[in-house]
Amino acid sequence: MIAFAKLGLIAAATLAVALPASAQTLEQMAGQMVLVGFEGDAASDSSVQALSSEIAAGRLGGVMYLKRNVASLDAVAEMNAAFRSSASPVPFITLDQEGGAVERLTEDVGFREIPNARSVAQSRTPAEAQSLYADMAEQIAAVGFNVNFGPVADLDLNPDNQIIARYGRAFAADAETVTAYNAAFINAHHAAGILTALKHFPGHGSSTADSHEGFVDITDSWQEAELEPYRQLISAGYNDFVMIGHLYHEEYSGGVSGLPSSLSPVWITDVLRDQLGFDGVVISDDLEMGAIREHFSLENTVIQAVRAGMDVLLFSNTAAYDPNLAARVRGILLDEAERDPAFANRIRESYQRITALKSMLG
Repeated sequence: MIAFAKLGLIAAATLAVALPASAQTLEQMAGQMVLVGFEGDAASDSSVQALSSEIAAGRLGGVMYLKRNVASLDAVAEMNAAFRSSASPVPFITLDQEGGAVERLTEDVGFREIPNARSVAQSRTPAEAQSLYADMAEQIAAVGFNVNFGPVADLDLNPDNQIIARYGRAFAADAETVTAYNAAFINAHHAAGILTALKHFPGHGSSTADSHEGFVDITDSWQEAELEPYRQLISAGYNDFVMIGHLYHEEYSGGVSGLPSSLSPVWITDVLRDQLGFDGVVISDDLEMGAIREHFSLENTVIQAVRAGMDVLLFSNTAAYDPNLAARVRGILLDEAERDPAFANRIRESYQRITALKSMLG
């Protein structure tokens, strides 16, 4: 039986921020749904200061780090302190630190790197893996992060898979093993006060293409077993984030040709929410991946994702860097909310989920 460690608290100096009873405006609620990448690698950079101001005003839900933002661990800690300063609610300060090829903090800046998921599962028991991930999570927490986009819940079904199998990102091909090591990863992070994100729902491990590059059709490759780690972990009480991939399955598209899972109410609302019972925060994979930006406008992406049930819209801001991207996304949300009261209620619904999750951080 899976058991989750209760989320630990990062040191009071790190996350001693109270949550307000409610946002003052719909703009602030919408802002909490937006999470962006940024330019800059020092707290003194104008881009970092601008984002800090948006966060402090409650108009931005959080930030995502890429390697370009990491000059040193000390610089990262200073930026994260700036992002947290006077912020209410506390921002999601996020990164991808899986181990192996997918990591933002590296040995180059003094971070103790670990192997990829496949190597961990082949060389360690789940208990031993939890100890390994605990060390990693403690290092991440020490410089001020509070969300790690992992573990990978994909099944290693296609040995020729370009984005999962190629880099050893999945723990195994069977759901039981993946679930056990996912739980180890989650427990280790919770003990360090860090939230996690199961990915890439509904399953990227059987795919024959890479959604970073363009359209990915899993209609003929996807298997029902790919939902099993989500089913087991959610049944055991997991309610942090689930990250939705950009994967198209004809039978789950609601009759809309080419509609990826990240924009699909069938996948997000019918399957993840209603069938699997997930009541945590649904976050998109990067909405600037080729699978999205080559087929949908920014406005259509934002509106369709939220209507489908998405709570947090993640933009790496790498396709064509825009310092005003968060404001543009927020504007799209507010314009649609003004036209449609039901859409405004979707914003309020997501805000409640987001602030409930943030309340676990301090």
